[in-house]
Amino acid sequence: MAASTAELSSLTTALEDLTRRVTAHADAAHGAKEDEMAKELFAIERSLIGASRRLTRLTSAMRRP
Repeated sequence: MAASTAELSSLTTALEDLTRRVTAHADAAHGAKEDEMAKELFAIERSLIGASRRLTRLTSAMRRP
């Protein structure tokens, strides 16, 4: 079954929420001088941002006639 634009949009929103949560933990780890944890969390943040952008582009492309 193919994903609908509404479902992809919902997934994008969920990824954005998850990204905000990971960022908050990364910032806290950085503030606590937990450098290795912060480094890994910021890397995860970058991956999630990339995934969100790709989903947004895909959803936009699906809406075009």
